[in-house]
Amino acid sequence: MSKRPLPFPVILGTESEVVANRFTGQSVTLPPDAVAVYDAIIGADMFGQYKMVRKGLDWFRRYYPAEYMVLLD
Repeated sequence: MSKRPLPFPVILGTESEVVANRFTGQSVTLPPDAVAVYDAIIGADMFGQYKMVRKGLDWFRRYYPAEYMVLLD
């Protein structure tokens, strides 16, 4: 399991997953911590929780910059 601090509480899975950009279709494989944060970012955005979105985006840029550019930029 990852030792990276998470930006907020999430439910972690145990497997890596392929995640696709919802607009471009480009995909990347993410480890469980990144999948959980990505899902939380998308959910928070849907509910207008923009402080949570910002924290998640900042975390993604720090720990997964290449994946951030594909999925969230």
